[in-house]
Amino acid sequence: MRCTRDRALLCCYVDSGARASELLGLLLSDIDWQKGQLWVISKGNRERQPIPVSPTGLAYLAAYLEEAGLPEDGQPIWRSRRGEVRPLTYWAARRSRRRGRSSTTPRTSRWYSVPGSQAGTSARVQGPTTSRVRRHERVTHYDRDFSFAPTAIQPVAPTPSKGPPRPLGDLSQASAEEIVTVVCRKFATSPRNEKYLRSSLCPFLGHLSRFPGQTWQERWAAAGLQQRGRQAAELHGGKPGGTQAKRLNTAAGYAFAVRLIQPSLLAFRSYAFPQYTDVFREAAQDRLLETFIERSDARSMAQKSHRQSRYDICAALTVYGIELADLTPEGLLHYATECRKHGVTLGEHPADGCFAGTKCWPVLVEMGHFPESAPCSMRSAVVRGQRSVAELVDRHKIRNHDIRDLFVDYIARRRVEVDYSTLQSLVHNLVRLFWKVIEEVRPEQADLRLDEDAIAHWKERLAVRPDGKPRLHVDAPVMAVRALYLDIHTWAAAEPERWGQWSAPCPVRDADLRWFHVRRRRVQERMANRTRERQPVLPVLSQHVNDQWHQQRKLLEAARGVGLGEAFTLDGVTWQRAASRSDLTRTDPATTPVRAINRETGKLVELSHTENQVFWQWAIVETLRLAGLRAEELTELTHLSVRNYQRPNGEVVALLVISPSRTDRERVIPMSGELFHVIAQIIRRHFNTHGTVPVCTRYDLHEKVWSEPLPYLFQVRFGGELRAMSTTTMWRMIRRATDSLAVTHPQFEEIKWSSHDFRRLYATELVNNGLPIHIGAALLGHLNLQTTRGYVVVFNDDVVKHYQHFLDRRRAKRPENEYRKPTEQEWSEFNEHFDKRRVELGSCGRPYGTPCAHEHACIRCPMLTLNPKMLPRLDELEEDLLARRERATTEDWRGEIEGIDLTLSFLRSKRQQAQRFERHGPVPLGIPSVPS
Repeated sequence: MRCTRDRALLCCYVDSGARASELLGLLLSDIDWQKGQLWVISKGNRERQPIPVSPTGLAYLAAYLEEAGLPEDGQPIWRSRRGEVRPLTYWAARRSRRRGRSSTTPRTSRWYSVPGSQAGTSARVQGPTTSRVRRHERVTHYDRDFSFAPTAIQPVAPTPSKGPPRPLGDLSQASAEEIVTVVCRKFATSPRNEKYLRSSLCPFLGHLSRFPGQTWQERWAAAGLQQRGRQAAELHGGKPGGTQAKRLNTAAGYAFAVRLIQPSLLAFRSYAFPQYTDVFREAAQDRLLETFIERSDARSMAQKSHRQSRYDICAALTVYGIELADLTPEGLLHYATECRKHGVTLGEHPADGCFAGTKCWPVLVEMGHFPESAPCSMRSAVVRGQRSVAELVDRHKIRNHDIRDLFVDYIARRRVEVDYSTLQSLVHNLVRLFWKVIEEVRPEQADLRLDEDAIAHWKERLAVRPDGKPRLHVDAPVMAVRALYLDIHTWAAAEPERWGQWSAPCPVRDADLRWFHVRRRRVQERMANRTRERQPVLPVLSQHVNDQWHQQRKLLEAARGVGLGEAFTLDGVTWQRAASRSDLTRTDPATTPVRAINRETGKLVELSHTENQVFWQWAIVETLRLAGLRAEELTELTHLSVRNYQRPNGEVVALLVISPSRTDRERVIPMSGELFHVIAQIIRRHFNTHGTVPVCTRYDLHEKVWSEPLPYLFQVRFGGELRAMSTTTMWRMIRRATDSLAVTHPQFEEIKWSSHDFRRLYATELVNNGLPIHIGAALLGHLNLQTTRGYVVVFNDDVVKHYQHFLDRRRAKRPENEYRKPTEQEWSEFNEHFDKRRVELGSCGRPYGTPCAHEHACIRCPMLTLNPKMLPRLDELEEDLLARRERATTEDWRGEIEGIDLTLSFLRSKRQQAQRFERHGPVPLGIPSVPS
């Protein structure tokens, strides 16, 4: 570059990766000299954002300002050098870069299209840069997941404290023959193995030596093998899957293990090294690493988890070029997040978004390698926790900053009276479902005063979900918006300077609330219908999980009673005890999983795993069915929740104490014998496995907080670590039980269970069996009896049964003489009454003991039910009436004409009624029969 201005401009671009328009509009006030940042107006969202710049760039910028002088207020710092001083244009900046480009620099069509890391040797400035920080990088997987992200500690790549480790000496500049000799001396176990190593390493180092560089690491980078998907097999240019290609990849693995080459994470994960952990351990001879592997192998977890633990720790040390003593929590978290970002976590699908190193973390904590301030697990280190109101609102990217600040202030004021999950719902209803929809039709809307078109557009969008289905629950966002406007009206009276400018007519009209109670009834009807559908199949589900657990428990006990390879028979099926090679090498036989082969089908079943799975399915279903707990209440049950109470008569009652949950009130449930049996089985299982109910922490998925370590009853081992069950794990087990039952019971294919299904069935059973509803409300933890009434579904047979009980109680209180037997005269009069009901045209429906009100004018009587067989008789009556009407007309008998017309109208009405009945016949109502 020929001048200081051009050098400063290019250096600022290479450091920050900013657009030309963003950088050319830079003002003097936009330079933060202390933090090394430049504040620019983003082209996309027009927001003011900081971008990094290196110390070298700041030095060039300071030199340029000292040479050209400071600009005037409000003027850009980049100015022309020839003629009249004016702001530098895009084309002038482009020409200045072209003038400074050397003849050997690769040409590009657009100067702002070259990233700082690829700008060419002539454009690269000396000194550290921050071009690795890009504001418009592709969204990574853990950035999309708002539940898990590094927040407890920040991921930072570790740096070697004593230089890179050299377990076999410094081979970075050694000759190929020296390297082959050292490696063969270390790893060769036989002449044949040594020959294989030489035939792999010699071609690998020979191909690599053709690339420029003083060290093997530089030659490796010059060959382009640090990129993802590039393998050493590409060096020979032959068949990708051939023998020579496999040997070159094997040689690369040995080069990584002896620390001859330090690969990048993506380059390392481009290979499959089945035995890399053993080779790395043999080369490292690190006592701390051996201690880690011993402690990891001693943990009770699957062999797959043991392999993942060893592999992750060796891979992290290889990629970062450090020893285990230099691995920090921040470094391991950096390795985990990078693996998740690029989808290279071992044993996981790239789309799963799982963190690597989860099995390593608790082992390093137990060893005391990590400081006491470090979280006890990887999950604790990456969980995001509760967000601030500003972060929740900013997720939706509101265009207008004043509106954004209004929502932040309003929701922050409401936060003191709601929990975190309600706060999230409030943000979603107000920002996502209301204001973002308004911005679609009114992008420049700067206040809450909406016109009718915008209101109509919002209501139309609210009625339909993004997938095109109708939204069933529209009342929550509607009431949230109504509360927003009414609260601002109220607060404006007390604080007009803050809220007065936002006071506006509410878009939720009274007509919108008119159908509120109707929609609530429709919701209750759907819930009641769910309960009616699930009530007859709940006993089937309960029996299924119970039978399944007892069957698997008997099978497991029978398998444990025989030796490896021996056969046994259970329920007419022959099984054979089996084990894998890794099972035979376990140091603790108690942790060895029990496996058996079904000799009839040849299927291998891991009995210990299957029995544990079906046990927890049984425990969850039965506890929900017998206690009516909410989902979070079930996961919060601890050993301390079990209490007993001794009544005055000496009877001991087992109690289950439910922690404060939704209503923030503790309640006590007297346990039935069945429920006590379930809780006792859970406690016994923990005692048989651990000697006690172990303590563990629980993460609340709704409140985004960790609990204190407590002896939770529903806890499982995951990767050698005890965790309290989450509601997600609980529903997976219930779904697994229903899916297995759907094979023999097709009705379960259409049924999806939720926690409140069990809760509603529990409440319905309590009340329908005679328990007073206020007692049921206390057991369910309801503060309002109307809530319990909404839970209770009354079936038809229950209505009949309760009505019969009501009649029995009412009759028992009436005088006995009112229920005497009728005399013969009374009985004959009663039968005579029904005999008199039969008339010429049909039958009369007048009640017993009442006289005929129309003096037998049956054609006019509404109590007459016409027999369709008498339709010809009606025709005769009609002809006679018409003849009488003609004579009455001739004689001018007006009163007679009026009476005949009335009779004709009744006659024709009766005819139509009889014709409809004759055409349709009896209509079956489909009323179910009431069982006796």
